[in-house]
Amino acid sequence: MTNPTAAMLVIGDEILSGRTRDSNMHYLAGELTRIGIRLAEVRVVPDDSAAIVAGVNALRTAYDTVFTSGGIGPTHDDITADSIAAAFGVPISHRADAMALLAAHYDRQGLPFNEARQRMARIPEGARLIDNPVSIAPGFSLGNVHVMAGVPTIFQAMVASVLPGLTGGPPLLSQTLRVMRGEGEIAADFGALAAAFPELQMGSYPFSLNGAYGTNLVIRGTDPARLDAAMTRLCRLFA
Repeated sequence: MTNPTAAMLVIGDEILSGRTRDSNMHYLAGELTRIGIRLAEVRVVPDDSAAIVAGVNALRTAYDTVFTSGGIGPTHDDITADSIAAAFGVPISHRADAMALLAAHYDRQGLPFNEARQRMARIPEGARLIDNPVSIAPGFSLGNVHVMAGVPTIFQAMVASVLPGLTGGPPLLSQTLRVMRGEGEIAADFGALAAAFPELQMGSYPFSLNGAYGTNLVIRGTDPARLDAAMTRLCRLFA
C-alpha cells in the first residue's frame, strides 16, 4: 500500500524575515508520520495573494492533502481566506455559523464583536469549518486544503480536529544508528546497503560533538521486518 502524501504552505512575512521561528512544520510532520501520511513538501510564501494562490494551486494538484498555516486573523494583512477563495474560484462571505460562534465567544468575554473580529468569520463558499477550541475563530477545509492559524497552540488544536477525517497508510517507521565516523568514511558501504534495500529510505546526517565528527544513519520504511533486517546489517557494518 502506498502511503498518502501531504504538503504544507507556511504563510507569513514574519517567517521569511526571521522574526518568527516556525514550529508548526515539525509538529505536523510528526503527527502525519504517526498516521502513515508522508509530508513530501513544505513551501514558505509571504503575505501576498498571488504567491498564496500559486502555492495552493500547485500543491493541491500534486499531493493528497495540503495544510496551510497563518493569515486567518483579524488584521489587514490576514489575507489567506480571500486567497484560498481566489485559488478555488469561489466567492467568500461572512458565514452565519462562524459569525454565531465568534459573537457568542466575545459576548462571554464582554468584548465587542467589532468589524475586525468579524473578518475571521469570512469563509469561502463550500468550505467546512475546522474547530478551534483554543480561541474559537475557525479554520476551514476546502477540497483537499486545510486552512489553519499560525499560532502554534491553535494550529495544533486544528490539526487534531482534522486528522481523524484523513485516510492514512501504514505507519512510517524509522531507526537510527549513531556512529563516530565522518560521512566520507561510511559513504560507500552505506550506499551499497541502501541499494540492497530499495524499498527503504536511508539518509546520513553529520554532526560535530566536542570537536569530533560523527554521523546519524537513519533508515525509514513501513515494513518492520525489512527495517529490522537492514538495521541488523547496518550495525554489523559500523557498530
